[in-house]
Amino acid sequence: MNATVNQSRLLRRGRVFDFTLENVTLETGVTLDMEIIRHPGAAAIVPLTDDRQVMMLNQYRHAAGQSLWEIPAGTLEKNETTSECARRELVEETGYDALQWDNIGSVIPVPGYSDESIDLFLARQLEPARQQLDADEIIEVHPIPLETVIEMIDRGDINDAKTVVAIFRTIRQLGLCSVLGSSSAV
Repeated sequence: MNATVNQSRLLRRGRVFDFTLENVTLETGVTLDMEIIRHPGAAAIVPLTDDRQVMMLNQYRHAAGQSLWEIPAGTLEKNETTSECARRELVEETGYDALQWDNIGSVIPVPGYSDESIDLFLARQLEPARQQLDADEIIEVHPIPLETVIEMIDRGDINDAKTVVAIFRTIRQLGLCSVLGSSSAV
């Protein structure tokens, strides 16, 4: 299914993304205005220690009005690849670097109003580095066993979409489907 863009107008250029209004005609013949967030893209990382602990972030998110359990992630800077972004964000947010990296896919978190795509990475063989939080980041780093992270997802303690998808893709990547137990399905 496709749509024809009749007109596109930039409503606001933001620090991270642009907010546009597009007049489109769907292939059904319906014409409508759509408000769209144009996003440069992002990367998210599952930092996994040798003893299968995930370096989880508890981060305040003002738009959500609460602190959320998440994996490290960040928006692409100009001319930056998603793998470069992932490496930068892992160090900045957790204070760890990684020697082994696997791309475990991508996710489009909110396709109804944004073109954002997040590439997901599994980072292993972690080494200490110097955490470098941005001024607007309020983050606590917690090593949590992978099995506990899955239980937190099942309980609804972790509801960040990129984190949920990345954890389950990590389980598949590592062939660890047995850690899901009988209450979860992949």
